[in-house]
Amino acid sequence: ATVEDLFAAIEKQQKKCLRLIVKSDVHGSAEALANALSQIESDKVDLDIIHVGVGNITKNDVTLAGAGGSCIIGFNVKLDTGVQGIAKHHDVRIIQHEIIYELLDQVEEEMAALLEPELRESKSGAAEVRQVFSLGKGRAVAGCMVTEGTITRSGKACVVRKGEVVHEGKISTLKRFKDDVKEVRAGYECGVNVEGYDAYEEGDSIECFEVEEIRPSLR
Repeated sequence: ATVEDLFAAIEKQQKKCLRLIVKSDVHGSAEALANALSQIESDKVDLDIIHVGVGNITKNDVTLAGAGGSCIIGFNVKLDTGVQGIAKHHDVRIIQHEIIYELLDQVEEEMAALLEPELRESKSGAAEVRQVFSLGKGRAVAGCMVTEGTITRSGKACVVRKGEVVHEGKISTLKRFKDDVKEVRAGYECGVNVEGYDAYEEGDSIECFEVEEIRPSLR
């Protein structure tokens, strides 16, 4: 085996795979659906059709799906009595539709759901430390002026000093005068404490971030 073959084998093992059981009302539809599914292309998720059949979705289909970690696709078919309960017990997903293109879209959604979402941070606000107040026992709170955006309690934040991040954590305390508040907008003063940090200095910046989950694409 070449080095390329070795890396290809490792990549294949790491790749996600959605296994399917396909059921349809007639043979022609079953074959057409299986063919359409096999043409879904993805660099990140494989598609493996382990069984194609005709007729309603049965308890045996669910048992097979549960054993193989598969999803059942039903086109123009119904569920036999008791199938829904067994599927829930075995944690088997059943997708039914009477429009083939809708089924294909839902299968692509199932494939994408196997991928880890991308986490993207965006700056939502910043505040300048104007004064540091001691709370005793080494605790301190930063008296700030919000200079941009919004500072949000429990939001992710970092303390920046001379352009360098000196601490990261959640905002554990956010006050307007003596009142606890959920957020403070630009142009207003507030008291801030970032969880696990008390060594604030005048001129520090406290920057708040939002973490957004980006849905991964199949390609």
